[in-house]
Amino acid sequence: MHWITIILIGIAANLDNLGIGLAYGVKQVKIPILSNAVIAVMSMIVTYIAVTAGSTVVAYISPHTANLLGSLLLCIIGLWTLMSNNFSKQQIAGNPELFDEDKNLVISTREAMALGFVLSANCLAGGIAIGANGISALWTVISIGVFSFITVGVGSQCGSLLSKTYIGKHSTAISGWLLIMIGIFEIFAK
Repeated sequence: MHWITIILIGIAANLDNLGIGLAYGVKQVKIPILSNAVIAVMSMIVTYIAVTAGSTVVAYISPHTANLLGSLLLCIIGLWTLMSNNFSKQQIAGNPELFDEDKNLVISTREAMALGFVLSANCLAGGIAIGANGISALWTVISIGVFSFITVGVGSQCGSLLSKTYIGKHSTAISGWLLIMIGIFEIFAK
């Protein structure tokens, strides 16, 4: 089993969530445990769908080709992450109140569903690549969910402290480099 890959995908897919959690913490917008769990479940659902789609690709091409394509896709996603501005995530980070519809400084479970859907975008392409590589859907989904819950929770709780750290300032770049390294690792792992 590809434990290192599964753990690193969980981290890479959720580093932006840390930044979003930090932004919410800095603005004193609370994300209760249940709302954080809803965000994690949304990421898990999107990941499962993506991994399943990626696994289906293997039925039509050889496992070696699928592994190579999946690994290259991870590298491409990493490069895209490094080169893009992630406008929608920056917009959320700069205006956390966008998802706090009732303006009570608490993200409800309903508001968390919308936020979770936006944050789960990172899981989509990575999930397809993981599925094409034949890596366990169950453990990838669990890793994504656990790290989503941790990064949003820690970011939200630590707000102003973590936003000043290297990880807080460069979470998108770190995520991109991690994806590239995972892609390269997967090319040579089989």
